[in-house]
Amino acid sequence: MGLWATGNAHSLSTLQTIAITGISVLGASFLLAWGAETAEEDVPRAFALAILAVLAVAPEYAVDALYAWNAGAFAGTPRGTENASLAVANMTGANRILIGLGWSAIAVFAIYKAKTTNDPAVESRRGFLADRVKLDPDISTEILFLFAATVYAFFVPLGDGIGWPDMVFLVGLYFTYIIFTLNAPHTDEEQVGVPAYFQSFKKSIRVPIYLGMFAFSAVVIFTAVEPFAHGLEAYGEQIGVPSFLMIQWVAPLASESPELIVVAYLVNKARSTAAFNALISSKLNQWTLLIGTLVLVYSISLGSLETLPLGQKQAGEIWLTAAQSFFALSILVNFTISIREALALLVLFLVQLYPDFHHYDALIAFSAVYIVLGLALLATRREALQFLVGRVYKRISGGEPAPAEQV
Repeated sequence: MGLWATGNAHSLSTLQTIAITGISVLGASFLLAWGAETAEEDVPRAFALAILAVLAVAPEYAVDALYAWNAGAFAGTPRGTENASLAVANMTGANRILIGLGWSAIAVFAIYKAKTTNDPAVESRRGFLADRVKLDPDISTEILFLFAATVYAFFVPLGDGIGWPDMVFLVGLYFTYIIFTLNAPHTDEEQVGVPAYFQSFKKSIRVPIYLGMFAFSAVVIFTAVEPFAHGLEAYGEQIGVPSFLMIQWVAPLASESPELIVVAYLVNKARSTAAFNALISSKLNQWTLLIGTLVLVYSISLGSLETLPLGQKQAGEIWLTAAQSFFALSILVNFTISIREALALLVLFLVQLYPDFHHYDALIAFSAVYIVLGLALLATRREALQFLVGRVYKRISGGEPAPAEQV
């Protein structure tokens, strides 16, 4: 913070920048997690985790907004076209990292840590890689809203680009979800360590503490993640990593790091359900608010309401990202994820890192693979899907949700 405030951050070498900003992101991530857990004393857990998710992925918004701004500022030129392409590449890369790496790695980590944490959400089962993480059915709302955003995303590339109607629908969907989380039942969960200490304070002191933790960690993340991401990009170029690979995968990975650190922290405390709640909430806000942010920033930069243009390849990237989301949600529809399902997400994601993969035909073919796998899973989990939809419907209509049973 001192280097940033005094304008001396540029005096650091590339590796020094990566090290110092990386440690800053790590520290801010712990502050975010402690703040969210402390806030659960006063607001529903789902709402606290939704706020945590927004703050944890805020760096991704900042990086993508920069590309969208430049796309508008240089519209009609090769530089503007390139930045529009990079904005979509960065956004889709971040979304696919969150599921392909985040969801899969956290599931495997939770099952591994259960040997020492006795996490009640982890179930040991007989069979090949059959151990699984059981999610709380109260996460139904997040899954169903993400399903709606995912289905809508398939239609976005059919127009001239990402337009204002897309922004209105997706952003409106997210704020509707936030309203539901505010009305969610308040559940008490015993905390330990730092959150337990802060929860022991009276409310007039406790609330400013966790709001201050949110605010300070957000400032640290905003100031540290951009040089962290650019430092990684510069180092990658030094060692010969292709620039497109750096923009679509390495930079988003850096900006997603606070979120991944936070959920790993929650798993380490035997709170796997809360970790997945945060991951799904992060995916939902990136798949709704982030897309809307691109259109908004692009239009502000242009000075008029315009559509962010999409090329053929960018359309393919969005379809692939939507297809991956569809497959991942098909896994979670019965509120479980096993080791083999997590590994399937991870392997399918890693294949996309192959340099020759990023041709339009390959993107469409791989999208079809995700969709076929997702449809096959849903066909075998029809009762689980009915249970999920019915549970959310009863909550919306004011009825009593179905018993929290695994289907």
